[in-house]
Amino acid sequence: MWAADDPMLGLDAYMPVPAENPLTPEKAALGKRLFEDPVLSADRTVSCASCHDAHYGYADDQPVAVGVREQKGTRRSPRLINRGYGRVFFWDGRAGSLEEQALKPIENPIEMDLALAEAIERLRAEPAYVAEFAKAFDGAAPDAETLSRALASYVRTIVSGASPYDRYLAGDQDALDAAQKRGLEVFRGKGGCTLCHMGPNLTDEQFHNTGVGWSDGKTADEGRYAVTGNARDRGAFKTPTLRESARSGPYMHDGSLETLADVIDFYDDGGKKNPQLDRDMQPLELTDQEKKDLERFLHALNGEIREGL
Repeated sequence: MWAADDPMLGLDAYMPVPAENPLTPEKAALGKRLFEDPVLSADRTVSCASCHDAHYGYADDQPVAVGVREQKGTRRSPRLINRGYGRVFFWDGRAGSLEEQALKPIENPIEMDLALAEAIERLRAEPAYVAEFAKAFDGAAPDAETLSRALASYVRTIVSGASPYDRYLAGDQDALDAAQKRGLEVFRGKGGCTLCHMGPNLTDEQFHNTGVGWSDGKTADEGRYAVTGNARDRGAFKTPTLRESARSGPYMHDGSLETLADVIDFYDDGGKKNPQLDRDMQPLELTDQEKKDLERFLHALNGEIREGL
């Protein structure tokens, strides 16, 4: 259990870490430097931090990710807070570990557009990096494995807890105001939000089709279906954590909803009908006051963001 004044209050005390990549201060520090260094992009203009800014809950304020040469992707930059608790990664879940996830943006042609071999060559050409890798990995030189492990280690240290919601659950009855308490009741009850946003990190880590992106009889993005080939996964995307959500609009996998109020209206309408619409998506018939209270509660999920060891 975390103490009432601990920045990890409300989070699971156990974070799964692969046995082959134990978390150390040296790896986390190296990962932070790599995360912020544009050396890992083709034209040295973009870093991981370009799309994952602490001010926005380690996301950004763009509808879709913007990479080298101002290229725009098709999906929103996801928040990286508390991803050490994650099971699968990316909106479609195509990566099974943070180590696997870490390298994909580097090679993606519309993100960082740098061949992994060239990324390693650049790191090996910098004596400071060579020394830091050797320190973090028992003398090992930069390579794909150590690069992925350093980045993954840093991301595991990016956490958010100790929100007003967490303090309220810990017994501080004054941590939420009256509107937020009413909003919590909507969240747990009539809003049905806990069907998908559950547990300490407020996500089931599952994939759901809410109808986002459905238009003219088709979906603009196949989502999870592109990974599994299962028809019922068409248009399904991973449930994001709601922690820090009030810091990081726009919303949904495609950034198509500008504000939290827009998101609440979307769910109140029952999403957008399509053949694979999640069965839990039903009109909610929230009153205007319930919508305002629910939005007010979501702001209570902003907590203390911490990174590094």
